[in-house]
Amino acid sequence: MGARAAAALQHGFRGQLIAPGDPEYDRARAVWNGAIDRHPALIARCSGTADVLLAVEVAREQGLPVAVRGGGHSIAGLALCEGGLVVDLSSMRDVRVDAERRIAHAQPGVTWGGLDQETQRCALATPGAPISSTGIAGFTLGGGFGWLSRAYGLACDNLLEAELVTADGRVVTASAARNPELFWGIRGGGGNFGIATSFSYRLHPVGPQVLCGMLHFAADRAPQVLRAVRGHLRGAPDGLSVTCLLGTAPADPSLPTEVHGTRVISVAMCYAGRPERGRGAMAPLRALPGVLADTVQLRPYTVWQQALDRGRGPGARNYWKAEYLATLNDTAIATLTGDFARITSPLSRIQLVFLGGAIARVGADDTAYTHRAAPYLLAVESRWHQPAEDPVHTAWTGRLWTAMRAYSSGGASVNFLGQEGPGRILEAYGPAKYRRLTALKDVYDPGNLFRVNQNIPPSS
Repeated sequence: MGARAAAALQHGFRGQLIAPGDPEYDRARAVWNGAIDRHPALIARCSGTADVLLAVEVAREQGLPVAVRGGGHSIAGLALCEGGLVVDLSSMRDVRVDAERRIAHAQPGVTWGGLDQETQRCALATPGAPISSTGIAGFTLGGGFGWLSRAYGLACDNLLEAELVTADGRVVTASAARNPELFWGIRGGGGNFGIATSFSYRLHPVGPQVLCGMLHFAADRAPQVLRAVRGHLRGAPDGLSVTCLLGTAPADPSLPTEVHGTRVISVAMCYAGRPERGRGAMAPLRALPGVLADTVQLRPYTVWQQALDRGRGPGARNYWKAEYLATLNDTAIATLTGDFARITSPLSRIQLVFLGGAIARVGADDTAYTHRAAPYLLAVESRWHQPAEDPVHTAWTGRLWTAMRAYSSGGASVNFLGQEGPGRILEAYGPAKYRRLTALKDVYDPGNLFRVNQNIPPSS
């Protein structure tokens, strides 16, 4: 099957074709989540839109499943398919910044680290992933929130335009003015409607330095810390973003040596605005008792965007479960911290993102992204190396997620979903939006060529 596709692509394809048996094949099929082990029939590493068009045409004519790879960061491993064609966009990494108009144009192989590097040359940025190796494409199409989101909204809220290759081999532009219904759908609806080959983002004045850092506390302080952050964020300015991380302390020189390898709760903070205002916004949290280390200071924004990269590189096995929470009452905090005491891997962590601000001010039906009113997102992130340990770590993740479902606002972000089935995808959107997305799928991909994703099947 792969040989037939390769033969069909030989004429006109300008990129690189990688097949089983090629020296580069195993490296090319590796993705961020080391638990994913799939063997595509062919990997078509595209050099531009023309290559994408040709790859889609061949896949359609030969009935091949299609996976689309940008950064390869999907927790579900959706950048790969078994026995199909991978349309690999990782070589398409051009970025152009129009500083005067505050717009960035980027190709889908760009990572957030790469985009930030270019936009920060002009002291500009757009909300992006807090892990710098994450690709811009899947993150944006799924919604996408980061350190700037309480101030400026989601990545998809700052998307001005995208170019897509559709299943029938057309290149279409989606924006507020052109194909507005498609534009609605790609802002949260994932890669269901085509392969995005370019993105244009609205930029905001950010940096080059921002006030940011972490407060570290011993694990037994977790209930008090979570209650304090919960109360503070209710009245905090939108410029302040906070994420609480419950995990094992790394061997970081900013932490006392005796803390290394112990369980801690870390309060990661960033202020998108004037540092003097940020100091005031952070002061009540920095004054909490029991701080083991306070690393808050002015840093380059590009450095802060890499702050959570440590220990989150490719290759480890990952199993995540996530849920938007409607409440974080004391009972929920007790459940969370109780299960934290039973965490099964020093590489695992619980992430609690405090939302609100500009995210919640966008109309509920303005984009396909859902659950804007949810004040919190919980992600239970198990991470380990040995396959024999799979049952232990997945069981811990599942138990905590199940217990926290009692406090759910009704679903999860598609960017945090694993391979959890159609019911969870429906929860991510709700029935009304799901029907609207299905109608859009009927228009742009009635044969469900693009199904290796958090799939919304056509009605047929």
